[in-house]
Amino acid sequence: MLGAPVDPASYDYRRSALDAIHFARVLDRWWQNVRRAPVQVASPRAGRPYDLRHAAVSLWLNSGVPATDVAARAGHYVDVLLKVYAKCIDGQEATVNQRIQAALGGLGE
Repeated sequence: MLGAPVDPASYDYRRSALDAIHFARVLDRWWQNVRRAPVQVASPRAGRPYDLRHAAVSLWLNSGVPATDVAARAGHYVDVLLKVYAKCIDGQEATVNQRIQAALGGLGE
């Protein structure tokens, strides 16, 4: 039973201390095995965890989220963000042109 008091006379302090010492190694070994799992390597969605991050940043930029907000969320400076992800921004010319026209109050129509 969890949380039940133990009898100090019969409690195995040595075993408990060894478990605490070896737990970090056991946990590390478990993570190593998880990382080697074939399911993770063969995933068609992301070959590396970084690919998911790249996909998220690309999605945000293509959804019209301001570059300053995307950079803050991704932990980039805006100039680095635009240098790396400029090729991902696509298909927004019509929307951008409409915004410019609206900002100019319809001039040039």
